[in-house]
Amino acid sequence: MPLTPLDIHNKEFSKGFRGYDEDEVNEFLDQLIKDYEMLIREKKSLEDKVASLNERLSHFTSIEETLNKSIVVAQEAAEEVKGNAQKEAKLIIREAEKNADRIVNEALSKARKIALEIEELKKQSKVFRTRFKMLIEAQLDLINNDDWDKLMEFEVDATDLELEEEEVN
Repeated sequence: MPLTPLDIHNKEFSKGFRGYDEDEVNEFLDQLIKDYEMLIREKKSLEDKVASLNERLSHFTSIEETLNKSIVVAQEAAEEVKGNAQKEAKLIIREAEKNADRIVNEALSKARKIALEIEELKKQSKVFRTRFKMLIEAQLDLINNDDWDKLMEFEVDATDLELEEEEVN
C-alpha cells in the first residue's frame, strides 16, 4: 500500500549516537509531505480529468457509431432512391416511345387516308372535267350545227298561215 502524507508525517526515526540533525530531518520531511500531497492532488485531478475525457470519448464514440450507421442508412436510401428513379425513368422513356410510335403510326395512317382522298378527288375531278368538256363540246356542236342556218332561211308568211287555218276550220 502506498504511503500517505500522514504516514510520512507520523514516521518516527530511532535516535542513535551521533545521528542526523533532527531539525533538518523534520524540515526535509515537511517539504516531502508538501510535495507528496501536491502529487496526490495532481494525481487525483489527472484521474478525474482522465475519467471525464474517457466519458467524453465514450460519448463521441457513440456519436461516431450513430453517424456511421446514419451514413450507411443514408447511402442505402440514396441507392434505393437512385434505383427507383432509374426504373421510373426507364418506364417513362418506354411509355414515351410507345406514345411516339402511336402518334407516328396515326400520322402515317392519316397521311395515307388523305393521299387516297386526294387521288379519289383527282379521279372525280378528271371525270367531271371530261363530262363538262363533252357537254360544252355537245353544246358547241349544237350551236355550230347547220340547222340554225336553215332555221334562219326558213320563211313563214303569216298571211299564208291564216289562210290555211281557215281552210282547216
